[in-house]
Amino acid sequence: MRYYLLLIYCFLTFSGFSQKSDPNAKADSVTYYLELSNFHKDNFSFEKALSFAKKAQALSEKNKSKKNLADCYLAIGGIFYQLSKTDLAVENLIRALSIYNTLAPSPNQAYCYYSLGLSYLDKKNYNLADNYFNKAANEYQQINIPDAVDLITLQKGIILKQKGNKELALKNFKTIVNKDNSDNLFETKSEAYYQLAEIMKAQNRDGAIKYLEKAYAISKENTNNTQKLKIIKRLSELHDQNNASNQSLLYLKQFVRLRDSIMGIRNKTIGSPVYEKFIADDQLRAIDKMNKESSIQEKSVKFSKLISILSIALISILSLLSLSLYKNNIIRTKTNQLLKDKNLELETAKEKAEKASKARAEFLSTVSHELRTPLNAINGITHILLEDNPKPEQMHYLNSLKFSGNYLLTFINDILEINRVESDVVEVEKIPFDLRELLENILNSFTEIANKNKTVYHLQIDEKIPSTLIGDPTKLSQVFINLINNAIKFTKKGDVWISATLVKEKAKSVKIYFEVKDTGIGIPKEKQETIFDSFTQGSVEINRKYGGTGLGLAIVKRLVHILGGKIKLESEINKGCTFFFDLSFKVSEKKIVKKPEIVYEDSWLDGKNILLVEDNKINQMITQKMLERKNMSCFIIENGEDAVNHLKENKYDLVLMDVHLPGINGTTATAEIRKFDTETPIVALTAISLDENREMLLSFGMNEVITKPFNPDKFYETIAVTIHQKTNTE
Repeated sequence: MRYYLLLIYCFLTFSGFSQKSDPNAKADSVTYYLELSNFHKDNFSFEKALSFAKKAQALSEKNKSKKNLADCYLAIGGIFYQLSKTDLAVENLIRALSIYNTLAPSPNQAYCYYSLGLSYLDKKNYNLADNYFNKAANEYQQINIPDAVDLITLQKGIILKQKGNKELALKNFKTIVNKDNSDNLFETKSEAYYQLAEIMKAQNRDGAIKYLEKAYAISKENTNNTQKLKIIKRLSELHDQNNASNQSLLYLKQFVRLRDSIMGIRNKTIGSPVYEKFIADDQLRAIDKMNKESSIQEKSVKFSKLISILSIALISILSLLSLSLYKNNIIRTKTNQLLKDKNLELETAKEKAEKASKARAEFLSTVSHELRTPLNAINGITHILLEDNPKPEQMHYLNSLKFSGNYLLTFINDILEINRVESDVVEVEKIPFDLRELLENILNSFTEIANKNKTVYHLQIDEKIPSTLIGDPTKLSQVFINLINNAIKFTKKGDVWISATLVKEKAKSVKIYFEVKDTGIGIPKEKQETIFDSFTQGSVEINRKYGGTGLGLAIVKRLVHILGGKIKLESEINKGCTFFFDLSFKVSEKKIVKKPEIVYEDSWLDGKNILLVEDNKINQMITQKMLERKNMSCFIIENGEDAVNHLKENKYDLVLMDVHLPGINGTTATAEIRKFDTETPIVALTAISLDENREMLLSFGMNEVITKPFNPDKFYETIAVTIHQKTNTE
């Protein structure tokens, strides 16, 4: 509110603003320029006031004086506020506050909070206004200016009234009017009575008139003529509404008399555009101060400069005293509270991010897991139909169905893999492996695709690299499979280089630089920063032309990070890509003894008796058909409890145990079976999820794991080898 001149005058006096000088005097002091600015502001010469304030600002910036610069922003904000340019006022007040917050508490800092509250109250942003009034009250209490707290209580009451909370507003106003009268409280109490009348006038007009009469009686004790005019005008209006014409006319005459006396004080200001705007906006708020300012204009330049120097000296002394008294305690308290608030914000944000990430992982894992069951039916039925000697015209459709099923399975596997590597369940193995053999085997698996694309690949392995390293060959294989697959897929009639170079060697460890380079289509520069994100490819056209899930590089980035490295990229359009990273490995002194591969024969399956524990009818039918095609017999049980009881009285060559069953699940059923039967091989059937892995399933007593959808060759091989190993053991 613009009519609280008493408080404003007190604070500006403390900061050196209220000392007025001859506007024709010249000096280069910041305080002096601010004095001139305040002088012109009080005389409604806002353009000159703003000019001198900006000169003070420029000088403060030149002298690198933070305190003076903050005072300048505060003065500029006050000028814009009086001009009703609230947005500019807020901008400058916030600049001032950002500097004051780095200094010791001061009345100017508190007044800056208060001014921001007034600005946001004008903007009808009551929440922000209330927040800044609270901060101002806290600062005034710390620097022991209690009268200012009463004024803030009044402002908070006005906010409550505007927001419709009249009961709390009444409580605030009554708190003020119940206080004893003092020189600094007359204007505040008068305004509180006025606000009480404003709330009451709709329901109790007589009660509102009584409050206004009290407000008018108190207003005689202060010089705020704007407030008096407002109270007298409202008294005239309410008496008129009560049909008390004589009383209404009496107050109206007082209003006209007071208004005319104010307008006659200084005729030279009346009629100017700035003055007329100010009058309309603030109801002749500060004209009565002009008499006081006229005498100040006659002071000499020397006296003005002396006052400025004394003001600066006084402020410096008070600042040093305040700093010594409050610096350690207040700064420490504020810093600690700020750290606590920031830590709480960070913890809250971290918890939200973790919950969102966990929910995303669980959702994708559930979706990918649930898709495997119907996909097993699609791939299984397709395999059975292809082996049933279909008509030649049906082969095209069946092969297309098989391709689509395999493509969907790859997509599901990628989703499950990205979830797995982004979760906390991934562990890095440390086992011996042969790097040369690993890379050669991976490249051999891509021979057919490379030939189809007419792509030539080159493998370059540094001879200094030890033959046996200790690390995680599975994850390293995943990295190179994804990188080499991309390189060959996006390179038509070109070259792909895979290289491993020793860059650092110690007694029992080495550091190896890996690189996969191609001459393909390349990646645009604007896409290179996001190409490692999930579901991201170079463009929509690339996705349509080459296919893919957009998860391969995301998996690669995460796996390389898990292995202790950081993958980087260099690329140019139509010149190819280069992916490179460094990894460290320990060196193994033992050479790897290769186990001979077991090649199964169909005769190993002939006549075998299989127990299938599966609750899904379609999976029962498909699995039974696949078993019978190899001359095996199949008995089906739909739940774990019945399977346990059945095996107590019957013997089988092998048990196919679905992991997810009604009642007790497959792992629990296996554990129960192993209590009385340790010989019968049990193979897990699972649409493997995020929290499952081969090692976990084997720990319950299972011999092997087959994942859904079944790969027919792998399905038969696993069953045959498992039965054969049991037979040889016996």
